[in-house]
Amino acid sequence: MSRLRALSIVLAGLALMGAGTTGCVNPLTALPKLFEARRLASELHVSFTRAAEASNRAVMADTDEASIAAKDEATAARQAADHDLVTLQPILTELDYADELRALAAFKTRYEEYRRLDDEILPLAIENSNLKAQRLSFGDAQEAAKAFRSSLETAVRLATPPQANAAAVLASRAEIGVLEIQVLQAPHIAESDAAVMTRMEESMNTSAASAKATLDRLKAMLPRTATPLADADAALARFLNVNADIIALSRKNTNVRSLALSLGRKRVVTAECEDQLRALGEALAKHESTATR
Repeated sequence: MSRLRALSIVLAGLALMGAGTTGCVNPLTALPKLFEARRLASELHVSFTRAAEASNRAVMADTDEASIAAKDEATAARQAADHDLVTLQPILTELDYADELRALAAFKTRYEEYRRLDDEILPLAIENSNLKAQRLSFGDAQEAAKAFRSSLETAVRLATPPQANAAAVLASRAEIGVLEIQVLQAPHIAESDAAVMTRMEESMNTSAASAKATLDRLKAMLPRTATPLADADAALARFLNVNADIIALSRKNTNVRSLALSLGRKRVVTAECEDQLRALGEALAKHESTATR
């Protein structure tokens, strides 16, 4: 085959890849640009998928360290996607690929919404207020409640025989008041409705007042110098202080809110972004298939 004929075949093949465009593209430079566009489109898709997956891990992480690490990964992947997006668009414009530019424009519109949602979700995810409230409930609050019960049991043993039964009843009522608060902590941490949370807090306040009043009655029955009563008083105060911290953290609801956003609108927008990136990749693949026949 002569060199001239071979060159004619190559040029004809390069010219074919221009099918579907709306303008004239230099066939000698179009093929390398097509390959670069395909590479960038693929990297954009990978970076976006990594960003979405890392953002979801930040929301679902059960430790501060894990959520922060996932948030940093999501941010880095998004930055890579931003770079690929900025680099890809002028190449598609130069190639004058109308279908690809439409797909990229549709992706950009949805990606902007994705970014807005992600910028709201990630700070909430790493604050972990609900997780911190849960740790307090299972940790410090439970320890204080246990110390309260133990001190009451010791105090009841100080009662004289005629007072023993009445003292035991009062101690049980005081313990029930603390238990009622503990039972409401988990639902409060999981709740997203402010009005429902307020009703739970009102019930907690009622139970706290009952526990305090019952303890005061027990104090009046037993020797005032009894150390277990002072210990019970201190344990109850500690428990109620921790419960106040739990309520304050639970009220922020950062984990509940970030999860709701992730499972709601963001999930829809993420799927739409993926659809447009797939359409972009498929359109570019058709050009390369035509050019390399």
